[in-house]
Amino acid sequence: MSNLNQLDIQSLLAGYEKKQFTVSEVAESCLKIIGEKNAKLNALLEISSEKVMKRAKELDGQGSSSGKLKLYGVPIAIKDNFLVKGWQCTAGSKILEGYRSPYTATSVKRLEEAGALIIGKANCDEFAMGSSNENSAYGPCRNPWDLERVPGGSSGGSAAAVAASMCPAALGTDTGGSIRQPASLCGLVGVKPSYGRVSRYGIVSYASSLDQVGPLSQTVWDSARVLEVMSGFDPHDATTSKMAVPDFTQSLRETSLSQVTLGIAPAWLEGVDSDVKKAFDASIDALKKSGAKIIEVDLPRTRYSLSVYYLIAPSEASSNLARFDGVHYGFRAKDFTDSETLYRLSRGQGFGKEVKLRIMLGTYALSAGYYDAFYLKATQVRRLIQQDFEDAHKKCDAVLVPTSPSTAFKLGEKSDDPLKMYLSDIFTLPVNLAGLPGISVPCGLDQQGLPIGLQMIGRPFDEAKLLQIAKSHEQIHGVLKRP
Repeated sequence: MSNLNQLDIQSLLAGYEKKQFTVSEVAESCLKIIGEKNAKLNALLEISSEKVMKRAKELDGQGSSSGKLKLYGVPIAIKDNFLVKGWQCTAGSKILEGYRSPYTATSVKRLEEAGALIIGKANCDEFAMGSSNENSAYGPCRNPWDLERVPGGSSGGSAAAVAASMCPAALGTDTGGSIRQPASLCGLVGVKPSYGRVSRYGIVSYASSLDQVGPLSQTVWDSARVLEVMSGFDPHDATTSKMAVPDFTQSLRETSLSQVTLGIAPAWLEGVDSDVKKAFDASIDALKKSGAKIIEVDLPRTRYSLSVYYLIAPSEASSNLARFDGVHYGFRAKDFTDSETLYRLSRGQGFGKEVKLRIMLGTYALSAGYYDAFYLKATQVRRLIQQDFEDAHKKCDAVLVPTSPSTAFKLGEKSDDPLKMYLSDIFTLPVNLAGLPGISVPCGLDQQGLPIGLQMIGRPFDEAKLLQIAKSHEQIHGVLKRP
C-alpha cells in the first residue's frame, strides 16, 4: 500500500488490525515524505531515522498484543519544548542549543506506552512565545498551504508536520492559543483541554497557570484518541485533576445536535476578515439546520483578555525563565569576569528579542510599586472573565467564535508590529485565562484557498461534549484534505 503517511490514526489502526502493513512500512513512508519536504518547511528540528526505525521494529515484534495499544504504530511529532529522553529539547531557543533530555514528559510517556512512534521534534516559537513560528532561533517554519505564509504559532512546526502528511498527529502546547491558532491556519483539528486535564510534567514552562498540552490532527476522532491516552492525574504535577477521564472516542458515537445549545457572542465578531465571518456564519447555519439551538450570549469582560494575558503570562515567564542563567545548563557566554557579567551575557546572547521583551514586561509588572497596579489587578479581572464564561455556559453547551480573525498571513507581515501580532490570538486568549477546553476545527477556505478555523469553547472538564459537537460539525462539512 502506497502513501501510508497520508492515513489518519483511525485508518492506521484499522490497517494494522487487518495486517495490511507493518509499523516499519508506515515509518518508512513518513520518513520519506519528511526527507522530501522538511528542508523547505523547516517543520522538524530533529529527525532520527535510526531511533524511529528501531522503535518501529520493536512494535512490529509485539504482534498479537498490538490490538491492546490505543496508539499502536502511530507516528507522532513532538513540539520541541517537551522532554523526550535521548532527544534534543531546545524550546526553539539558542540558550538550550544542544541540550538533550534526561527523562520523558508524562504526556509523551503515556503516548509511547500506548504504542505511539515518536517521529521527530517539531519547530516552535522560542519558549512558546509567538503566534507565527517566526521567533524560533532555528529559523521560521512555513505553512504547507503556502510556503510564503506562516503556519501559526507557537506550535507551528507541529501543525505544519501534520498538514504536510509527515505524521497523522502531533503534540503542541497552548498558553494563549498555540495549538488552536496553528490548527486554524493549517486546516487541522487542534484541542486545548481544560487546565489540569493533561500533565505538564516534562514541559519547558512558559506561563504555568496557562500552559496546557494538546493534540493536532486531521480528524476529531484522532484528536480524541490522543487526548484520552494523555489525560489523567499525574503525581509529578500537582495541578492535574483526579477527575475520571472519559473514553473520548467512544463518546463520539453520540453526535446528535437535537438537544445541544450553542452560544455566539456578536461583539466578538467585530474586526474579523470578511471571508472568516462568512465561513463562521455558514457553520452556524449548518449546525442550526442539523438541530442545534443557537442563542446569543454576553461576554463583556473578555474584551480585557489581551491586556490581562500580557500581564499574567510575561510575569510568570519572567519567573520561570530565571533558571536559564548560564550556570545550571544550556548556553554559557564566554569572556565573563564575574557572576553578574555571566548572567547578563548568557541571557543577552541566549534569548531572542521576543523572549527578552516579555521577560522585561513581566519583571516590570511584578516589581515593587507596580505589582498591585498591574499583576494583581490582572488576576482580579481574570476571575471576572472566568465568571463571564460560567454565566454563558449556564445557557449553552459551548460558545462558538472564529479561532483566528484572519487566515495565514505572510512571513514578516506582522513581525515588526507586536500589537498586530498579539491580536492574532484575540479569540483564543480568553479560553486559557478561564482554564476551559477549546477546540478548533476547519470550517472552509478563504478566496485564496487558505484554511479557516471555527473555535468551540466548552465547560470545564467537559471535553467529551465539546468533541461530540466538533464531530457533528465535521460530519456536516467533511474532513478538510491536506495540501
